[in-house]
Amino acid sequence: MHADTDPAAAPEIPADATELDLRTGPQTDAAEALDPWEELERDVAKWKELSLRTAAEMDNLRKRTARDREDAIRYANQRLLEELLPVIDNFEMGMQAAAQDSQSMIYIGMDMVRRQLNDFLSSQGVEEVASTGHFDPKLHDAVAQEESAAGEEGRILRVTRRGFTLRDRLLRPAGVVVSKLPASAAESPEEGVQA
Repeated sequence: MHADTDPAAAPEIPADATELDLRTGPQTDAAEALDPWEELERDVAKWKELSLRTAAEMDNLRKRTARDREDAIRYANQRLLEELLPVIDNFEMGMQAAAQDSQSMIYIGMDMVRRQLNDFLSSQGVEEVASTGHFDPKLHDAVAQEESAAGEEGRILRVTRRGFTLRDRLLRPAGVVVSKLPASAAESPEEGVQA
C-alpha cells in the first residue's frame, strides 16, 4: 500500500492554511480560551499588586528606621546617666553631712554644684520619680516594709534611694520603705475565723 492511499495518513493541508490553522484538537481550544490581552492584563495586575506591596514595605521600613534613629538620639546618654546616678547619690550624702554648717564655704560651694547637676539632669530629660503616695511596682523598689499605725497598706513611708526617669523610660526605680498593716490588725480576722 502506498502512503497516498493509506486511510490513517494525515489529512491534506489546504494551501491557504496559516500556522494557527496547523494546530488541531485541544491545543486550538486552549489557545482560543486564553486571550493574549487577558493574559497581559493579569500579568499587569500581578505586577501592580507586587509593586504596591513593595512600596508599602519600603514606607514602613523608612518610618521604622526614622523612629529608631530618633530613639537612638533621644536616649543616647542613657548609659552615661545611669552610671552618673551613684555619683549623685554619694554627692547627696556629702551634702547631708555638710548641711550641719550651712554657712560654711564648703556647703555653699557644694550647693552650687548640686544646682548645676540638677540643671544638667533636667536639660537631658531626667526627672526624679515621685515617691509619695502609694507604692507603684513600675516606679518603685520596695526595700522594706514597716507597720503603720494609720492602718493603710502599700503607702510609701520614706525614700532610701531616689529614682529617675529619662523622658518616658525608667533609669532607676526609687528605693522605698512601704507601710503594712500592724501585726495585731492582720491577725484579728484570722482569730475570728479560728474561734
